[in-house]
Amino acid sequence: MKKHSGTIYVTLLAVIVVALIATYIPSVAFLGSWATPPVVLFLGLAFALVCTQPYPAFNKKMSKQLLQYSVVGLGFGMNVEASLASGKEGMMFTVISVFGTLLVGWLVGRLLLKVDKNTSYLISSGTAICGGSAIAAVGPVIKAKDSEMSVALGTVFILNAVALFLFPPIGRYLGLDDVQFGTWAAIAIHDTSSVVGAGAAYSETALEVATTIKLTRALWIIPVALLTCVIFRSKDKKIKLPWFILWFVVAMLVNTYLLDAAPQVGWTINGVARKCLTLTMFFIGASLSPAVLRQVGVKPLLQGVILWMLVSAVTLAFIVFC
Repeated sequence: MKKHSGTIYVTLLAVIVVALIATYIPSVAFLGSWATPPVVLFLGLAFALVCTQPYPAFNKKMSKQLLQYSVVGLGFGMNVEASLASGKEGMMFTVISVFGTLLVGWLVGRLLLKVDKNTSYLISSGTAICGGSAIAAVGPVIKAKDSEMSVALGTVFILNAVALFLFPPIGRYLGLDDVQFGTWAAIAIHDTSSVVGAGAAYSETALEVATTIKLTRALWIIPVALLTCVIFRSKDKKIKLPWFILWFVVAMLVNTYLLDAAPQVGWTINGVARKCLTLTMFFIGASLSPAVLRQVGVKPLLQGVILWMLVSAVTLAFIVFC
């Protein structure tokens, strides 16, 4: 198997690319429906654990650059005015929940479980804001290794899958109305895709509320990324703003004020960026090695579970009783 690792790598990469392209062709779109970020990340991880890394330089370059370009493209799916308008009422709660989650994540990850600094911060950022997108944005800022990115993304994607199926039944059991459930899902579930799925499974109103709040929270990628520059700055180096975060802001402004008359342009760019982000998951997963995986252990997953349960419980209590 290891002898043919180069052939297997190229074949997997080609299959994923073809599947992603197929989703744009209505007659064969179903053939690419399996190519989601969690599945593609799993393929990369499986390859890394079974085979040797045949093209380490290429893999490292693609995982870094394509990730940053994808983050910029995601900005074309956001409207600044709509997000800010929808977030005015719950602004204080958003601030507390975002930075509170980062603080609790540090306490649980670093002090309690002794998870390495970068991985712990990535998991906390993903839980606080918007899962994989936040990790993708913050990772390059802290110069996270591909192995640290893999572990953090894997943790978030596992919890996303659980939440997608678990939240709607819990919401119905507790008798949450559509607005309550939409708010809870938007804050307590990591990725926007899982938030949309859970909201749609509950009701149309819950879907609308959840999506709006989640997109508002996604704006916090910007201040958190900039704050991260300060926190992770080396003592002998000046703060260097990540260029892709600045272009992410530009993309949002362009989408809001220049593409208002042609929203399909922004949707198209954002859609391509999401496909590229999915492809990036393969490069990130393929960078992980068995040695690194054994060294990391189960502690990052445990941090993610504890943090996720705390955020879910506190958010639910606030929504129900306040």
